[in-house]
Amino acid sequence: MRHLFFLAVALAPCAGAQEMVSLQTRPGVTQSFFIADMGGRKAQAAALLFVGGGGVINLRMEGGRPKFGTGNFLVRARREFIRDGVLPVILDAPSDHARDMPDHFRAGEAHRQDVRAVLAEVRKRYPGLPLFLVGTSRGTISVAYLAAALGGEVAGAVQTSTLFFGPGRVRPTVLSSFDWSTIKVPLLFVHHVDDGCGATPYLEARRLEQRFPLVTVHGGKPPEGPACEPQSQHGFYGRDAETVDAIAGWMLKKPFAKEIR
Repeated sequence: MRHLFFLAVALAPCAGAQEMVSLQTRPGVTQSFFIADMGGRKAQAAALLFVGGGGVINLRMEGGRPKFGTGNFLVRARREFIRDGVLPVILDAPSDHARDMPDHFRAGEAHRQDVRAVLAEVRKRYPGLPLFLVGTSRGTISVAYLAAALGGEVAGAVQTSTLFFGPGRVRPTVLSSFDWSTIKVPLLFVHHVDDGCGATPYLEARRLEQRFPLVTVHGGKPPEGPACEPQSQHGFYGRDAETVDAIAGWMLKKPFAKEIR
């Protein structure tokens, strides 16, 4: 693990500030991620954030500063996590899947190896901090399989706008047939009641409510994009702050809203 540490320090010399970190996680493969600046706030937990789509945020250094795409709900809401005392750690796709992380990769051992390296690096920098996995849309595939495989290595997992089905008219099952009993850590579901994306119907999340806590989100801003994109109810558009408040409250074992209106 020592060579991973020196690579990370070369890119990000100041732990505790805004950082881009790159680790060599597998032969010839690097996994990059962004650690947000808490702005003087004390972190009470850390959240590894897995975005939707292809899992790509295009993390890079420009002018000595980290740059990345900010449209995804979890990336867009990173300041809300900070406000609530949760350190955001945003993962990019690994270098061997720089354009897209396919579903079979998200469910596989190579992805677990990459994420274990990230977890180890975050633990080194923030010892004793509870670590959570948080996914949205297609990122929930990563989180479901990682939470099942990593077990006690993480404190819990959060699924937002869970990808129960695949795209298209046939709608192949994705996580609708997942065995949730394989996840032994605390698990939270968060879903917008009016999510219009055919791959992420609210009814599927509601069916799991008897087994797991569910945060149901209502309202928000009018959509400014397609139904499966972040600028819609699928991405909790206009409800970022309240949605993150509920997630952070659950993580920190505080009271949290199960209905957001």
